[in-house]
Amino acid sequence: MKILPRPQRLLAVAFLGALALGLTGCVGLWNSHRHHEASSVVQFLYPDKEMPFIQPQIPTLRLPLRVGVAFLPSTTAHGTSGFSEQQKTELMRRVSEQFRSLPFVQKIEIIPTTYLRSGGGFDNLDQLRALMGLDVVVLLAYDQIQSTTDTEASLAYWTIVGAYLVQGQRNATSTLMEAVVYDIPSRSLLFRAPGTSTIKNHSTLFRTDQALQQASVQSLAAAADQMTTGLAQEIELFKIRIKEDPQSVRIEHKPGYTGAGSLESAFAALLLATLAGHRLLRRRS
Repeated sequence: MKILPRPQRLLAVAFLGALALGLTGCVGLWNSHRHHEASSVVQFLYPDKEMPFIQPQIPTLRLPLRVGVAFLPSTTAHGTSGFSEQQKTELMRRVSEQFRSLPFVQKIEIIPTTYLRSGGGFDNLDQLRALMGLDVVVLLAYDQIQSTTDTEASLAYWTIVGAYLVQGQRNATSTLMEAVVYDIPSRSLLFRAPGTSTIKNHSTLFRTDQALQQASVQSLAAAADQMTTGLAQEIELFKIRIKEDPQSVRIEHKPGYTGAGSLESAFAALLLATLAGHRLLRRRS
């Protein structure tokens, strides 16, 4: 048996090692990884499946309203989130501005995260109502799923250079965000506004985490923008619904409240302006 010279033996060993590593890499290719984080309105309000569903009553809104805005606690496993506490606070402030301009809203309260407990339910909301004097609460929740999958280009990961330069990972980030508005005493859902976003991109193996983190932040921001825009529209539709179907929501005034900021004030002002315009035209004619 012919024995190869030492340099050739070393080359052969290196080749066989690379081949074995490559075959091992084949087994690891075409992997898919998934990350999920969420906060759920349903799981917060109805954590115990054995308890009967709470039947909402016809809401009675006692004007002027005190509104609270809260971000629900996460219901998923721990992980690196693209949604920081600072961003959550900023979003709650943006949502607060949607209500601050309404004449029948007396005060807006941003509820600290520590005031809510996972699965706290309506009992938790009753505590907030007693503590902060709230009538209505806006609950913010989101659901984000991120996945990354190997593509044909990931074969280049057999080389170190390929893992740094070849974009062989296919990434997808999908986000659903919603704001639900509840009348606390009646347990009644007044209205809700959703927002969605989907971002798809490619990345190298060693840049995947960075790419997913950036996509998470961008997708959350886009979903939040859509949600706040929809919330403004839902508030206007809610005022119209009360006017057209007064039996769906009862309106009362708190002691000392004159009603200058009632839900009907905008329509009354429009009617008065129209009558004044007609009278002015008649005088000129």
